[in-house]
Amino acid sequence: MSLVEGRSVDPLLTVSGLRKVYEGAGRRVEAVRDLSFTVGAGEFVCLVGPSGCGKTTLLKCVGGLLRPTAGEVRLGGGPVTAPPPGMAVVFQEYGRSLFPWMRVGRNVELPLRQKGLGGERRRELVADALGSVGLADAADAYPWQLSGGMQQRVAIARALAYEPDVLLMDEPFAAVDAQTRADLEDLVRGLWRERGVTVLFVTHDIDEAVYLGQRVIVLSSSPTVVQEELAVDLPVERDQLHTRVAPRFAELRTRVYEQVQAAKRGAAPVEDAGARTYPPR
Repeated sequence: MSLVEGRSVDPLLTVSGLRKVYEGAGRRVEAVRDLSFTVGAGEFVCLVGPSGCGKTTLLKCVGGLLRPTAGEVRLGGGPVTAPPPGMAVVFQEYGRSLFPWMRVGRNVELPLRQKGLGGERRRELVADALGSVGLADAADAYPWQLSGGMQQRVAIARALAYEPDVLLMDEPFAAVDAQTRADLEDLVRGLWRERGVTVLFVTHDIDEAVYLGQRVIVLSSSPTVVQEELAVDLPVERDQLHTRVAPRFAELRTRVYEQVQAAKRGAAPVEDAGARTYPPR
């Protein structure tokens, strides 16, 4: 079971015994080893871990973009063997995910054509998504005419227009400046609360994970397993000015940092009787 606003909910996304081994050119690298966790419907879960621990490999397996060596991923009870229709992905490199020769509106609309929707419905979804990310007037612009932060908003709008059950985000704010990053964090958290979409958010930024998530899953060094799961018992209403200076935020950040450092050393999880944690499932 997972938590949504303090309530127990049945898992929407289940990762069970996931293992990924890369082989080739005489080399064999085990990137992910026996990784298991769940994400409940409507939950916002953040994944953090040491650099190179396999976060992106994990996300590609979850999204059906990479076939695991063992174990499985299930979405809504069914196995994920290819990119499922109920899932959308926002990547770190927005410059590569947007087509520069297409106007913003067409970039957002493109995945909707695969759903067989009529033109009027597609236009409605595009307008709604662009309005939700503050780009209602940018439909006729080209991506290269926008700032980096605005381009990433377009990528988020494209994912929202698809109306996914699960939104996967792979370090989506790593390529923007600190102020833009803070704005995008608040945007995504607001959209999550407004739309009720399930979010699995990969980041290397510990503060970002604690600020955004209801739960933080700390991954070990490669080959990756779950180091610890930590419930983020901060208020539902959060803002950059007050939340990040709250004593509880500092406690949670310190706890996650300790676990990441332990993972780097290959050490066992740091014990803390006062922390609200969940054992790996």
